[in-house]
Amino acid sequence: MIAPEASAAFVANMEDVLEVYQRPHDPRRPLVCLDETSKQLIVETRKPIAAKPGQKERHDYEYERNGVANLFMMFAPLEGWRHVKVTDRRTAVDYAHALKDLSDTHFPDADKIVLVQDNLNTHTTASLYEAFAAAEARRLVERFEWHYTPKHGSWLDMAESELAVLSTQCLDRRIPDKMKLTAEVAAWEQHRNKHHAKADWQFTTADARVKLARLYPQFA
Repeated sequence: MIAPEASAAFVANMEDVLEVYQRPHDPRRPLVCLDETSKQLIVETRKPIAAKPGQKERHDYEYERNGVANLFMMFAPLEGWRHVKVTDRRTAVDYAHALKDLSDTHFPDADKIVLVQDNLNTHTTASLYEAFAAAEARRLVERFEWHYTPKHGSWLDMAESELAVLSTQCLDRRIPDKMKLTAEVAAWEQHRNKHHAKADWQFTTADARVKLARLYPQFA
């Protein structure tokens, strides 16, 4: 969704993110985009009919809901790296622990992690203080350079595009439980990382000022 009218707040955040995407690759300051989604877990109540030549595997329309899992997508587009963390919930504490993993497990040697994310209410520094003691929370806050897509502009977050790939290639079927989901997502992640699948972002600030001119405040 694009902002319906001229909005200084929208273009300010948009141009901030676009500027980040134009920076040259710096291994000491990796760019990481973060987004999250949910997956309804579905248990089959009847045995599927196996696939055969000319016919896909078929599933009965009846099924049993088995809860919902949350998936945090952490995507470093210039590194060709992504990690998906599966959690039971999507709380501020879950988000805080995802950032701690990103900082201390995945990029422990980075001088600072350039973080791009949307404006979900848990995606704030306050979540770190909710999950950790003040000294640890502050340490983690300082590990990141914080950037936000504008409201109604989550399409600017490259992690959203990577989630779309995950959904198409891995999640578009019935998965019965969190254990199975975690295993399937890990296999997908390993394959994508092995082939260093990257994102080639082409949309620039100059493009935005022409193609999205209606979103910019106008001056006589």
